[in-house]
Order: sequence, then structure tokens, then C-alpha cells
Amino acid sequence: MLKRMNLPEQIERSIQERKLFRNGARILVAVSGGVDSMALLAILQELAKPQGWKLFVAHFNHQLRGRASDGDERLVQRTAKKLGLPFHAGRGKVMARAAEQGISIEMAARELRHQFLAKTARRLKCPLIAIAHHADDQVELFFLRLLRGAGGEGLAGMKGTSPSPADRKVRIVRPLLDVSKAELEAFACERKIRFREDATNASSDVLRNRVRHELLPRLRKDFQPVLNRTVLRLMELVGGEAELVGALAQDWLAKSPGGSEWDALPSAVQRRVVQLQLQQLKLVADFDLVERLRLMPGKAVSVAERHVVRQRDGRVKWVDADPSVFSDAKLRLNLVARKSVSFNGLELSWDFTQFKRGKHPGGVEKCEFFDADQVGDNIILRHWQPGDRFQPIGMKTAVKLQDWFTNQKIAKAVRHELVLAATKQGVVFWIQGLRIGESFKLTDDTRRVLVWHWRVR
Repeated sequence: MLKRMNLPEQIERSIQERKLFRNGARILVAVSGGVDSMALLAILQELAKPQGWKLFVAHFNHQLRGRASDGDERLVQRTAKKLGLPFHAGRGKVMARAAEQGISIEMAARELRHQFLAKTARRLKCPLIAIAHHADDQVELFFLRLLRGAGGEGLAGMKGTSPSPADRKVRIVRPLLDVSKAELEAFACERKIRFREDATNASSDVLRNRVRHELLPRLRKDFQPVLNRTVLRLMELVGGEAELVGALAQDWLAKSPGGSEWDALPSAVQRRVVQLQLQQLKLVADFDLVERLRLMPGKAVSVAERHVVRQRDGRVKWVDADPSVFSDAKLRLNLVARKSVSFNGLELSWDFTQFKRGKHPGGVEKCEFFDADQVGDNIILRHWQPGDRFQPIGMKTAVKLQDWFTNQKIAKAVRHELVLAATKQGVVFWIQGLRIGESFKLTDDTRRVLVWHWRVR
């Protein structure tokens, strides 16, 4: 009968299979004082001598919990001393950083922590920083990114090793990604490892905590008892496919092919090609921007007070664009005679339904609901024109559309790209992605509802 490996033996095998540390490596171990990092430190200390590793302990005090934060630091310092390991501590003003940068406290803490760890690693000539991320962290990250609409690369989760976000010459290493939180807690209990609980981990104000304490327990109880196993397997599959798409995109960019080759690319590869080029231009490659460039070659898109364009050969570059040119494109429609149409990069579809008094529909992405009798059967699709006026829902009178765009901080070039819908008489009742017209909202007197869908082609 084969002897079952204990946790340090499992970690050692994982380290060897993934080639995370070589013999004689200098490793900075990031230790917060919680059970995960304290278990990681004990495991690496047990494995260090046979492998010839030189360990250093680093702790960053976020100064967010007063005496409790100081208690964490003292525990890690005492543990390092007991193990005979060098100890290095850092502190940062997280609250001040968050206010100064206009970011969340969680993000500010992460940035300051990684800066301290990278700086300490460089000073100690440690190319590697060991972090205690584990399998449960991976599952939580999957759902956090899923809720934020991440693509395949994001849903693949954390890798065993990756560059430090504060210094790409230093690498973050995660030896515990195959280990569950429960296994680490059992190991700490068995070895009588002291650790401290962070009270903020129970706060429902943090999205990660709500995912951890509310969403995942419900999913495990009512839908999938082995949630970790299925999600981690899915992350492995998605990650592999994302790597393939990325490699194909990099290969395409390196070959510099022409336009016909671009048209033959699968949409997933096209998206990654655009995304990679936007990243090279130091731009945030969100889905809407990628799709607008991918689907509308030659059309300048306003980004960060400048303009980018995707040429027909697939290349993305900065361009000079005149935002003051008005488009005279126009399409007259009879809403009864047809149910869908394409217009200047948009796919539009609609239908009619009876209004149920007291039940106002809403909350559907890229979908609006209008009083069909107020709109009428005949409408006009077009773009913004000089002199246009609009009465947004909630406002008592109509205003100049140009003034309203300015108040809404809509970039000048974007204003000219938006599609408008107006009645036969020329009254604007819809502006793509913005508010509907006040006179066309659903009321208790509404009889028929116009259900209006749109999406970027």
C-alpha cells in the first residue's frame, strides 16, 4: 500500500514539477501572520535545508487595525527569530494612499505591499517572493473576475509564477495553488502553528468577502459540492485556450500580414491582436473599445483625449481626427414592417408587448423600453446634428443636445459616433447607451411597450 504524502511532501513535489525554486535559491517569504502564510513559512523552512534554500521573512504592516496590526507584526517577528530566519518589516499609509490616488483601500494596500516586497527582495538579492495564495483563493478570484466580465486570460487565474507588479525583474511564486484552505488549517492545527485572524476578512463591505462567505457556500450547498475541483479544472482549460489564442495573436503580429489574412482570423484571435496593440499603446483594453476597433476598420475612436484607429490590415495606431465632422447618415424605418436592422456599426432589434400596469420592465443590458404609441410606427435612425434638442428622462424641458453632451462629459468624437433614434416628427427619443426621452417613458397610461435592443456589430 502506498504511503500517503504529508502536506510538505505534496508541496515539495508541486515545486519540483512546476520548477518553482532551484537548489540554493534565495527566497523572500511574504508572511502576514494569518494561517495561510504562517503555514507556508513552516513548510518552506522544513524543505529548505535539503534544497539549500536561503529564506528571508518579510512582513508589511498596513496600519489599518491599530494594535491588531502591530500584533501581527510581532508574531511574525517572533516566529522568524524562533526559526533563525532574517526578518524584515515595512509600513505604509494605506488610507492616505487610497485617498490620494482615488482608489480602494484594498487596492492601495496591495500596491504598497508589493512595492515593499519588491524593494526588499532587490536589497537582499532575492529574485523570488513566495506568496501564500492557495486553491480557495483561485476559486474566489475566478468568481470575482467572472462578475467583472473578464475574458479567458483573466478567468485562468493566478499562475504558479509571474512578474511582481512592482518590479518585473522580481518574480512572485505561489507554491500552494494546489492546496485548499482546509488543508492549510489542518496542517497548522497539527503542527501547533500560531497565527492571527484578520477581522477585516469577515467584513461584508468587501466584495471578495461576500463571495467567500455568501456566494461560494451557497453554490457548494445547493449546486456543486465539489466546487473547487470543477472550477479549478475549468480555469486550467480556459487558461490553456487563452494561452493558445495569445500565442496565435503574437505570431500574427510578428508576421505583419495584410488585410485578407486579418479577415480570415477567428474573432477570438482578432480580439487578442487588438488588445495586445492597445496595451502597447498604454491603453486600457476594455471589451467595448476592442470591439469598436475590431468591427469598424478605418473609423477613429476617441480614447484619452486622442484617437486610435484599426486599419484594414489589423494594425492599431494613433491618428489625428477631426471630431467636428457631422455625419449625414440616416435611415427611415417602419417598426411594424421589420424587426431588426444594421446601422453604422450597430445591430438593432425590437418588438412590441402589452404593458402590465404596475410592472415596469427594466434592468436588461443594452435594452430600453418605450411607450410604443408615443414613439409611433415610423422612426429615423441618424447621428447628432447641429441644433438638435433633447429632453432626457427626469428633466422638465428640452435642452441643446450639445450642452447636454458637455454636462455628461461625453467626448467630442464619441458624440458624433453615437446613434440616435427620433420620431417621424424629428423628436429624439433614444441616444445609444445614454438616457431615453422623458416623453417616451412608460407610465400608467401606457398600453403598448416598444422593447428596443442594440449591440455593437
